[in-house]
Amino acid sequence: MEANEAQELQEHAEHGAHEQAMRPVAFTMSVLAVLVAITTVLGHRTHTEAVLDQNKATDQWNLYQAKKIRANTTQLAADLLSVVTITDTDAERRIAKSYTDHEAKWASDLKEEQEKAEALETTVEQAEARADRFDLAEALLEIGLVITSVTLLTRSRAYWYFGMAFSLAGILSALSSLFLK
Repeated sequence: MEANEAQELQEHAEHGAHEQAMRPVAFTMSVLAVLVAITTVLGHRTHTEAVLDQNKATDQWNLYQAKKIRANTTQLAADLLSVVTITDTDAERRIAKSYTDHEAKWASDLKEEQEKAEALETTVEQAEARADRFDLAEALLEIGLVITSVTLLTRSRAYWYFGMAFSLAGILSALSSLFLK
């Protein structure tokens, strides 16, 4: 065996050992890439949920507004009726009672519609808070992935550990969104 061949074998063995040492880094990068993808999808779905809930809340407020307009119209008609003289007192009482009943119904309905709209707005706020956590998680995981990939270029494990710290923070942020209510 010549000296060149021996040196080549030695370099090949060192290269193989170095590749072996970088396998955990490469595996970590693969896992982080999957976590980034999952977090991105969850974030997008949560943003979509927030938008849909906002649409429901807007529809609910529109219903509230429509009923408020009806209630005001009924009140105006009742006020007008109170200043108009009707010769048939029984008819006047029936009409007045009808308007009074409608006013009570509208007041009850308005309160119910307002409560529903406010509950939907709370749901929107919760979805937006979860979406914000997923966005933060995605950013931290991406930073962790990039820093971890620097390990392959520099062969310094310090970057791997630093990237793992960012990734752990991203994972915790994603998990914290599950506990928001």
